[in-house]
Amino acid sequence: MSVTTAPSPIETSMTTFENLIDGSWMPAGDGRTLDMLSPSDGIPFARIARGGAADVDAAVRAARQAFEDGAWSRLTAVERGRLMIRLGQKILDHFEELVQLEARDTGKPMKQARADINAAARYFEFYGSAADKFHGDVIPFLDGYMATVLREPKGVTGHIIPWNYPAQMVGRTLAPALAMGNATVMKPAEEACLTPLRIVQMAQEVGFPDGAINVVTGLGEEAGAALAAHPGIDFLSFTGSPEVGTLVQMAAARNHIGCVLELGGKSPQIVFDDADLDAVIPVAVNAIVQNGGQTCSAGSRLLVQQSLYDELLPRLTERFAQLRVGSHAMDLDCGPLISAGQKKRVQGFIARACEDGITVLAEARIADGVPAGGHYVAPVLFGPVPANNQLACEEVFGPVLSVLPFVDEADAVRLANNTEYGLVAGIWTRDGARQMRVAKKMRCGQVYVNGYGAGGGIELPFGGIKKSGHGREKGFEALREFSHTKTVVFKHG
Repeated sequence: MSVTTAPSPIETSMTTFENLIDGSWMPAGDGRTLDMLSPSDGIPFARIARGGAADVDAAVRAARQAFEDGAWSRLTAVERGRLMIRLGQKILDHFEELVQLEARDTGKPMKQARADINAAARYFEFYGSAADKFHGDVIPFLDGYMATVLREPKGVTGHIIPWNYPAQMVGRTLAPALAMGNATVMKPAEEACLTPLRIVQMAQEVGFPDGAINVVTGLGEEAGAALAAHPGIDFLSFTGSPEVGTLVQMAAARNHIGCVLELGGKSPQIVFDDADLDAVIPVAVNAIVQNGGQTCSAGSRLLVQQSLYDELLPRLTERFAQLRVGSHAMDLDCGPLISAGQKKRVQGFIARACEDGITVLAEARIADGVPAGGHYVAPVLFGPVPANNQLACEEVFGPVLSVLPFVDEADAVRLANNTEYGLVAGIWTRDGARQMRVAKKMRCGQVYVNGYGAGGGIELPFGGIKKSGHGREKGFEALREFSHTKTVVFKHG
């Protein structure tokens, strides 16, 4: 980096944040940079290096050296774990600095940024504690033999992370890879990457060896594509759109390596007529306005039993109409979207739904005094939405909630599974047998009953099926993804 300690957001005016390669902060090889724009006002406030294929190649070679011959390769699992726990504490020690940086970089309200920084620290605490507890096995075998199964790191892992939760994603993807002993190369999103850079700098400060973590910033189609296609990568982790996920998976296939893909969702919350509406309403609203709806697991479809529809709708519309949108510093219910392009995309979904004659049940309000140039979109509640409409089938990635009525349990299951995605589902009912029946029928990776989300859910395996991707993050499943087994058989007679 061009500074020894990353300044607070107030001081970052056009500071250039550089790439980290083999322990050194350096500009892109050709000197190019990208401006970082604040979503709250559209004004540039920092610059990042615009890395390319040559920078990625240098980062991968540094990671290879660290994994095979460097100080990182000689650390025990206990020592890796201690480093990670120290990093988690370092994040908490610099909590407010990171909160401010995350909020300004992404536009999210301060309260959301606080939750995200807490989650980032928790990832390093969790995986630091797990580093020496993920064991191999011994298999009963033939007489005169002993068969062991070793659990080993993949090698050099590539991590392409998104802009919606940059601080959390550093922990979610790097922490399990590092816990297993992999050396890493990360490409953060060009729209928001300053907290990842600061956290990685903190990793240096607590003693991570050179080359264990390398970072190349830049455009997805340049640095991201180069990382995905690099023959020196042994495993890839990607979170983003299904379209880009396809390209990442094709690149991985050409090098005969595996990948974890988390590619979004169109997640339903099913509200049966015996549900506790006092519990449902605040959770259902928060599940779509959190982070401006720019969340893969956003509860973007609310399936309501017809016999409850007329009772639920007035309460839901009242809550929606009370929502306020403002800048990150205003710390309201919802912040701006990440970019002008994302704002245009979400507004397009809203306009097409109106053209299709779908009723706007409620709309939130953008607060007075928001900065000009910010990417603000007021949350909108639509209903009833036809099951085959674009709004009910495609990921908006914005604060737009679709209400779909259903008749009975079978109809609810059919509607819930009626998309190309399969990430998360919520079920609201007091009937214990129904809870189990419906949960088992959901075609997705996570199901919540009488709730939705779990404070980051660091311990809970997370991932999807169908167009939502494959592989699992979080929990001990992530350690399995970032490692492989080796069977060793001893003949002792």
